[in-house]
Formats: sequence, C-alpha cells, structure tokens
Amino acid sequence: MIRWTEAGRQHEAPWRSALGAPPPKDVIVADDRMPAATAYHLACEGTALLWRGDFNNARQLLAAMGRRCKPAPPGSGFHRHRQAQAQRAHTLGMLLIPFEAGNVIPLRRAPDVRQACAEAYDDQGPAVGPLRELLGVIGAHEWRRRGVEVPALGDRIHPHYGVFSPIRGEYVDLVAQAPLPTTGTAFDLGTGSGVLAAVLARRGVERVVATDLDPRAIACARDNLTRLHLTDQVEVRQADLYPPGRAGLVVCNPPWLPAKPASLLDQAVYDPKGRMLRGFLEGLDEHLEPGGESWLVMSDLAEQLGLRAPGELEAKIAAAGLKVVDRLDTKARHPRSADEDDPLSAARAAEITSLWRLTR
Repeated sequence: MIRWTEAGRQHEAPWRSALGAPPPKDVIVADDRMPAATAYHLACEGTALLWRGDFNNARQLLAAMGRRCKPAPPGSGFHRHRQAQAQRAHTLGMLLIPFEAGNVIPLRRAPDVRQACAEAYDDQGPAVGPLRELLGVIGAHEWRRRGVEVPALGDRIHPHYGVFSPIRGEYVDLVAQAPLPTTGTAFDLGTGSGVLAAVLARRGVERVVATDLDPRAIACARDNLTRLHLTDQVEVRQADLYPPGRAGLVVCNPPWLPAKPASLLDQAVYDPKGRMLRGFLEGLDEHLEPGGESWLVMSDLAEQLGLRAPGELEAKIAAAGLKVVDRLDTKARHPRSADEDDPLSAARAAEITSLWRLTR
C-alpha cells in the first residue's frame, strides 16, 4: 500500500508497479503549479509527488525532470553507467499517477489506457503508480499492436509488455543463415517472443519445442506462433531451460551480460553470474542427440565492457565437453553502436554478435 495526506485526511491505495519498484514512503500531492526544479529536488530527496493536475502537464514535468538527471559521461565505464541509470529511474519514478477501477485515470486530458494496462498489470482495481512506468506500458502496447518487422521471417513479431522485442535483427539473421543440421526436433531455450522458434519452423524444422520460465514470455510466444500459423510445428512449454527428451538441434540466446537485473525488463539483458549460460552448456550432455548440434547466440559486449575475460567463454564451452565446429559473426547494427554520446559507445562500436556451432 501507498499512503499520503490530502486535504487534512489520511489516504491509502494499492501500489502498482509491474517492474517491482517499491512504494515510496514520503508522498505529497502536486499539481500544475509545481515547478520542475522543485519537483526534481523533492524527488532526489526521496519525496514522491502524487499528481492531481493535467495529465499532459505531468508528462511535460517528467520530461523536464529527466533533463536535469545527469548521465554518466562517455567512457566512464559500465558500472558508472548503470549507477546513473538507476539514479535516473529512481528519481523519475517519484512522479505518481492515480488509477480508478478499470484503469481509468481521473485527470484532465488523460488518455484511455485501459487496454494497455490490462496487458501489463494483473490487478485492475484502484491504485497509484509511477507515470514513467505507465508511459512505458503505453509504448509497449503500441509495439504489441503494430508489431516488429522481422526480415528473416518476412513477417511481424508482436512483443508483449515485459518481453524482449526483436528489434536487434542481427542475432535473428544469424539463426536464419546458419547451416541447418538434419534433424526432426529442435529446442529453442528461453524463447521470449518466439522469434527464433518461428525462424526454425519457417526453415523447415519439423518440430520445435520452445521453452521459457516467464509466464509473460509463454503467452507472447504462443500469441506470435498462432499469428504466424506455426502452432502445428512449434510447441511452447513453461520450463527452466530444457524440456524433457533430446533434440538434434538446441538453440539458446541467453542474456548477454553477466550482471544482476535491476527490473523486469533487465532480465532479457542481464544473466546473474552467467546462470542461464552455464545451465545451457551443462544440460547439453543430457539433451543433445548423438551427432546433434547446438547453436549458442552471444554478443561479446561483456568482453568489451570487462565483465567477462577474453577466452572465458571458449573455456566454458570446452569445460562442458563441447567442440566449436564453426562461428558466424556479425557487427552490431543498432543505433546506439554509432552514438558517440552513449557512455558505452566504444564498447558498442566494437561489439560482435556470434552464433557458435557446437557439438559434443
């Protein structure tokens, strides 16, 4: 619950955050008279602002607060970059929006967010939550509605809120181009949106079993595979990596950075202590058919940032009793790789994404 005083009375409401942010302890009521400098100062000190003014003015105030947040300077390194990101998220998360039952926002010029919120939140009752998170929910709803064009599929993938969107197409292209071994069954571990399972099915793999631990990802993958008319070829299961049985091809695209995620959305990027990578490599002996092949899709961004030592990945592969048959490489093509103002610009510019073809 979140609690505040308004018009001389104590109030409380359920706290809403799909990203797992804790409710602020100190809350005051604010409206259109609140200057951005004052709002930023209060937020930095840990005082949240429950908005009672115009919705569009709240968005403008949030943007003004964001301009006051200082990013890590270019070349400052990964840890300072994450620290600055966390501070920014905490500060901007202090501007709060009220919700009435059914996801109605009782503010002037508030948009209709009922469908977007229904896709992101389990509880549809009255609540209070961060405006910044709500704007992310609205953006995710638009991505889900429009979909993301995937050239390797010749079709669109519709990502759900909290599920990694395949906007970085280079890793999908690698799976679409790698020589396909003769196999009747393939596993796609950590399927997310289902994009790699769909690519394998479109390439002619007779049966694909796609797994994920996150219920949001399971729902998203099933939705996309239904849209693509691939449910006869692809089965989606909730599992921690491997389903029962063996496959002639096992594909895994784990999170690329061995660091702790700070939110739900971070889980597609950060793999704490390399847990998923280790589980994938160690499980191949039990789940890869004799003579089968495994594809590990990884970026070397962790090496570029100093989070993984050069040669460490190859050593983990060898320690699991695996041999590298081939490696397909491609340069990163996402916009931040060419953004010189990005604090991690040097690492992103040098980043290589690889598909490692492995056998026992």
